[in-house]
Amino acid sequence: MVRTETLQRALYTLCENEMPNQNLLSESENLLKLENQLCFMLYSASRKMTAAYRPLLSALDITYPQYLVLMVLWEHYNTGLTELASSQINKAGIKVGMLSSALQLDSGTLTPLLKRMEHQGLIIRKRDELDERVVRVYLTKSGVALRARACKIPEKLMCESGLTVTDLQGVHLELSKVLKKIPGIMK
Repeated sequence: MVRTETLQRALYTLCENEMPNQNLLSESENLLKLENQLCFMLYSASRKMTAAYRPLLSALDITYPQYLVLMVLWEHYNTGLTELASSQINKAGIKVGMLSSALQLDSGTLTPLLKRMEHQGLIIRKRDELDERVVRVYLTKSGVALRARACKIPEKLMCESGLTVTDLQGVHLELSKVLKKIPGIMK
């Protein structure tokens, strides 16, 4: 039987190459307590945000991941409108790879999501005319029209949250810093 002290020493050797003085860590500073885990706080916040969006998005007959896809497409579509003539906008679909990168989703997650959205009539997926390996996503008229109904969602959530604009900007800034520092999350 391996002694507990030996296991602790092995764990700390793997994590930090040294064993901290156990007497320095009070019970409230225990690194393995759930309440001290940043990852759990982010996970809980994400679940709460998704739950807060659910009734608002349900009225639009879309899910939270679909809402995220639509936001990227609406942004791309609006950029396309200012840079291209309206008659050319259908040629300005966004590449699935770019959408995947923007949403930080792999193709195994994104493809079924896009298929459901296409079935709902919100988007169309087409192979690129110049490179058949590339699939582009286009908003349909229904997808474009849905934007007008979705415009009030951020405002409603902010009002319901009880947070001020300054609070939200502060949280956004701090989370952006965290995401930039966590390896493998943001480039």
